[in-house]
Amino acid sequence: MHNIAIKFVEILGGTTDFVFGPLDSLIDKIPMVDWAKDALIDSLHMLPFLLFIFFVIEIIEFFFSHKMNSLIKHSNSSGPAVGSLLASFPQCGFSVVASTLYAKRLITVGTLIAVYLATSDEAIPVILAEPAKANIVIQLLITKIIIGITAGYFIDFILERIKQPVLEAINDDIHEEGCCRHHLNKNPDKKELFLHPVIHTASVFFFVLIVTLGINYLVSLVGGEENLGKYFLHNSVFQPVIMAFVGLIPNCAASVAVTLMYLKGAIGFGSAISGLCSSAGLGMLVLLRKNNDIKDTLKIISLLLIVSIMSGIVIQCIYN
Repeated sequence: MHNIAIKFVEILGGTTDFVFGPLDSLIDKIPMVDWAKDALIDSLHMLPFLLFIFFVIEIIEFFFSHKMNSLIKHSNSSGPAVGSLLASFPQCGFSVVASTLYAKRLITVGTLIAVYLATSDEAIPVILAEPAKANIVIQLLITKIIIGITAGYFIDFILERIKQPVLEAINDDIHEEGCCRHHLNKNPDKKELFLHPVIHTASVFFFVLIVTLGINYLVSLVGGEENLGKYFLHNSVFQPVIMAFVGLIPNCAASVAVTLMYLKGAIGFGSAISGLCSSAGLGMLVLLRKNNDIKDTLKIISLLLIVSIMSGIVIQCIYN
């Protein structure tokens, strides 16, 4: 099944290259530096993949998000495992839902951390938009799920909060907004089924283009992608630390930047894991806004950073 999926993506990639051929030729004639042309072409080639992926995600969210949110809300002691598995699917706003549930004390600290660690945000769509790199997805997801489950149960065990600390009614609805002012779990509008994927694709395309322009410019300065890693503390324990703080930025641009830097060879797999594990997206903003205990919020951010950094360093050492 995995090989079939990869083959499908590769065929789709070949079709996209053929369709974009005339546009690529037109861009080549534009009087601009080569690294800028390459960034524009590479970003445009991602558009069909991103739109298709976000449309599929939107359909799944439309029909199943309420059930998924309810599942984690009733997960009890299995919260870290359930949260990690559900969060690994690149749906919009799952970390937002988890943050809201935690603010109401309907899930444990370990479950919230597990969701944050396993959340892939924009990483999966961006990787799938490059067919040649699509095989990385399974490795990335499994690694993040294992980290999320392990850290989640360990944190709950240490804090002795395995039992679900219910403080409010368990059937409360969650009325929050995800990216692009997208409503989560609130009277789904069928128009969003078509509109949100387009808006989301345009937003991510903008971030991809900006980041790709920056990376290509750096590549032109250092004399090739093979030299890029040297300027990003390649094989240094400081690289996962820096990426963890980058991932902490509550915006999908952070996960896009970390993912593209890994795909371009600027950072290693361990550093990519570190940055993507700490990347909780808008969930972090919701936690800061909804959780009334600022010390508790700082504790959660600290735990997220520590687990992300340590995981990145260990994986980097293994790969080296």
